[in-house]
Amino acid sequence: MKIDGTRLHDRATEVVLSYYAAFNRGDWAGMLATLGEGVVHDLNQGARESGREAFAAFIERMARHYREQLRDIVVMVSPDGVRAAAEYVVHGEYLLTDPGLPEARGQRYVLPGGAFFEIREGKIERVTNYYNLDHWVAQVGG
Repeated sequence: MKIDGTRLHDRATEVVLSYYAAFNRGDWAGMLATLGEGVVHDLNQGARESGREAFAAFIERMARHYREQLRDIVVMVSPDGVRAAAEYVVHGEYLLTDPGLPEARGQRYVLPGGAFFEIREGKIERVTNYYNLDHWVAQVGG
């Protein structure tokens, strides 16, 4: 199959990969640029937040508490390009204690994770993240 960017499936794959490439570069503006204005963000084992501004605040909090790189990213997209899923492995370092979680002491962790996306008009409109919090807590010494 030739991926030439003319199919909805190809464009959706590209936007999800752009989202993760920006994440791995620490390019928060680039990451936000892949999102629609009303993006819905389902935090792992947490609340639902709406809007690009709320997502920007989330990124700012995360960048203070964690340094992460996502590796082994695999993206799967529906033929119509509306839904996508990604599986990856998080390689991270816990920098600053996050309220309600164990004390941060620079602990390193490796954690499988995944996300689900809705994509409309070339922008991510929903991101739902999943990882095993208990597995993370066990690695950082909770």
